Amino acid sequence: MAESVELPGRLGILPFKNQVLLPGAFIRIRCTSPTSVKLVEQELWQREEKGLIGIVPVRDAAEMTSMDSVLSQGVGSESGERSSKVQINTLDAHKVDGKSNSGVIQWHKRGVAARALHLSRGVEKPSGRVTYIVVLEGLCRFNVEELSTRGPYCTAKISTLEMTKAEMEQVEQDPEFVTLSRQFKATAMELISVLEQKQKTGGRIKVLLETLPLHKLADIFVVSFEMSLEEQLSMLDSVDPKVRISKATELVDRHLQSIRVAEKITQKVEGQLSKSQKEFLLRQQMRAIKEELGDNDDDEDDLAALERKMQSAEMPSNIWKHAQRELRRLKKMQPQQPGYNSSRVYLELLADLPWQKASEEQELDLKAAKDCLDSDHYGLVKVKQRIIEYLAVRKLKPDARGPVLCFVGPPGVGKTSLASSIAAALGRKFVRISLGGVKDEADIRGHRRTYIGSMPGRLIDGLKRVGVCNPVMLLDEIDKTGSDVRGDPASALLEVLDPEQNKSFNDHYLNVPYDLSKVIFVATANRAQPIPPPLLDRMEVIELPGYTAEEKLRIAMQHLIPRVLDQHGLNSEYLQIPEAMVKLVIQRYTREAGVRNLERNLAALARAAAVRVAEQEQAVSVSKDVHKLASPLLDNRLAEGAEMEMEVLPMGVNNHEISNTFKISSLLVVDEAMLEKILGPPRFDDREAADRVATPGVSVGLVWTTFGGEVQFVEATAMVGNGELHLTGQLGDVIKESAQIALTWVRARAADLELIAAEETNLLQGRDIHIHFPAGAVPKDGPSAGVTLVTALVSLFSHKSVRADTAMTGEMTLRGLVLPVGGVKDKILAAHRHGIKRVILPERNLKDLVEVPAPVLSSLEILLAKRMEDVLEHAFDRGSPWRQHSKL
Repeated sequence: MAESVELPGRLGILPFKNQVLLPGAFIRIRCTSPTSVKLVEQELWQREEKGLIGIVPVRDAAEMTSMDSVLSQGVGSESGERSSKVQINTLDAHKVDGKSNSGVIQWHKRGVAARALHLSRGVEKPSGRVTYIVVLEGLCRFNVEELSTRGPYCTAKISTLEMTKAEMEQVEQDPEFVTLSRQFKATAMELISVLEQKQKTGGRIKVLLETLPLHKLADIFVVSFEMSLEEQLSMLDSVDPKVRISKATELVDRHLQSIRVAEKITQKVEGQLSKSQKEFLLRQQMRAIKEELGDNDDDEDDLAALERKMQSAEMPSNIWKHAQRELRRLKKMQPQQPGYNSSRVYLELLADLPWQKASEEQELDLKAAKDCLDSDHYGLVKVKQRIIEYLAVRKLKPDARGPVLCFVGPPGVGKTSLASSIAAALGRKFVRISLGGVKDEADIRGHRRTYIGSMPGRLIDGLKRVGVCNPVMLLDEIDKTGSDVRGDPASALLEVLDPEQNKSFNDHYLNVPYDLSKVIFVATANRAQPIPPPLLDRMEVIELPGYTAEEKLRIAMQHLIPRVLDQHGLNSEYLQIPEAMVKLVIQRYTREAGVRNLERNLAALARAAAVRVAEQEQAVSVSKDVHKLASPLLDNRLAEGAEMEMEVLPMGVNNHEISNTFKISSLLVVDEAMLEKILGPPRFDDREAADRVATPGVSVGLVWTTFGGEVQFVEATAMVGNGELHLTGQLGDVIKESAQIALTWVRARAADLELIAAEETNLLQGRDIHIHFPAGAVPKDGPSAGVTLVTALVSLFSHKSVRADTAMTGEMTLRGLVLPVGGVKDKILAAHRHGIKRVILPERNLKDLVEVPAPVLSSLEILLAKRMEDVLEHAFDRGSPWRQHSKL
């Protein structure tokens, strides 16, 4: 280091975030940001050997980023830079342009001038960004008088803090300085001797200690020690050589003491290792003696195998200590003791759990993932797109905390298979946890090991079965958990699905924390309402409303029929189901949102074909050297009562053609007559709505159930009575209120709608009203039947039938305003399945039509209603005839 350095009045400043450069120290940095690159170019690169810059520490605060009129730049290690936001005006400025900012960087008042010992310039490809690698040497301290900006970087007006030669000579003659110097030199020599014994590198440090002045050596000597930022800043602020040497002595002494403590610990550990080796040798000798005596202890061998298995389980250190303690306790127990087996099973569980074992994720190929989803699932465009987005994020950031996807939809729409497709796309193992009917919190958290029969929770058991710590875990039927005196499983799932808590999931049986953060959780539910709001808030709900008839047809032809044939040992040579017959099965025998009933009906057809094939294989008795044959010719000849007749085949026919001729006889092509014979009479037809709505007082509503959308017929009738309202059909409180509101609205508008004569004042004079919702076994509740009830009542009192091709949904206010409802897509799909041609929707539900498939919308006439009068106008044939005279 140079003896004296002439500093200019102003220096370019490079801020060091949470780091201090001391005089005599060296540091290698890599500059990549535009601000630091500009500083290096102008202050060092262009000035060559004369270039100097100032290194000023800054406190850790908000991230420093470049600003138009304010400097911001921080320098990191040689691997890269971190930039942070700085707002400066003066040294302790907390405001810029009079505006307060809580994220202000605090600059230190002192810094170190530095020069470049090595400077290299590079260009990154393909971006073309210029970078510099600089090796800086700290020269001397300075005081920052004023801080300002010059272009993109900061400059400072400085004043030197170095003593003159005469002042330094006077300090060196001070007795206190001499005493401190001797003490520092003695401590340093003692440290060097210790380092010589351990690292054999003390010679070079001795040379420095003998040649450099002690006040300069103090800075150099402490650079390699571990110091906090406060201690580094304290050394930087120590302008007085006596203070500097005193602090350096403290740091050297502390480092020396830490080395001595480490040596003691090492010696103690070596002693313990020697003791362990001795115990191992004695155990081996004892085992050899027992073998000679024929007194082998199989149980001890099992414990040794268990211990080896535990050692290979790669448990975390704290859990390994716990497991060792349990193993020592088990070794002291006799196999006949009551707690022996439970302790052993517990240790085996600890050894079997995948603490660190993870399945390696394959390189994510989004195109292959799309192809996989398309091959496994037809339709569900938005759902598959959301899964691709999820996988894309995982590809860019593998350790991202993605949301917990929750697929909500009716049975049979492919929720579980979507979860398995995610696992296949990620290359992870898949495990399914069924939560349907779970009411005990111990099923999630496990049982405490205080009684016989205790076991871990389903999550820990699933991880043990799958054998890796990062599977895709499906929480199936999460909406069907209950609660009783044994706890609330849904509340226990809050910890499981929260990424901030599941890092240390505590299973009561394990009684040690287990990290679930690597598991990708996917949940399924039929409906979101039963899920507690706190649990629902931790998941992203993705709706799967159901399939259209066209989608069901494609699913049946591409997926269901091949799978059904394979499950029944058939192929296309034995059974063929044409598209037209599949359409008839969909229209006449299934009206579900999913495809499970469709698959059951196709399986019934396959079973009929299997019976026919099995019977024909045994129809003709043949010897072992002759192939079994079945031919229409043989069937006909035998049926006519002849003993046997022969069919003469031409000479050109080979064996292959003969086998094909007889094989065709086993082919079964499904036709309409066969459908009715196997599946029975059609269960549904398009005339159901027309027959039900043929008489006044009946309207067609659309409702949502856990099985998807459904068509609901509402029936109303009048009878002699006292003006009372009767409701039947397992109804909830909400729908009962809707019925009361509907009746009140009709009574209030009775005169305007010409439902009563001019001289009458009470619509219910001398009669009761009975409203019935058929299919009473299905619970019905929710605000979506108001318009349907009003339409049924108006039809009853006006003696006019509602249009049979029209269905409606929506709730109404007491003043007749039609309110929006949910489940629009499910309801429209249900209307399409039932052959409805016109659907009346609330006007505010227009935005929900975007989710409905285009083919379904093109086959329906969507009628929007803002008020109840609009509904009545659309619901009756030729509009509402009384509307011409009404005041509405």
